[in-house]
Amino acid sequence: MKAAMTRVREKTAPRDASVMDIAILTGLATVGAGGILIGLWGIVALFAGMVASGGPFALLTDFVRAVTGM
Repeated sequence: MKAAMTRVREKTAPRDASVMDIAILTGLATVGAGGILIGLWGIVALFAGMVASGGPFALLTDFVRAVTGM
């Protein structure tokens, strides 16, 4: 004899964002924004160095001179 099978239906409600989820997302957004700002600052500094030294080749030449001490 077969065993009787019953179906059970469960309702699942959408999970609400907890305080911890919001804190984690805020932290990730802050770190990401900080990284973007640091990257942009680096690009601006590189272009400023190129302008101050007279172009990309002069910047590379000045860098080699500064590192080697010549």
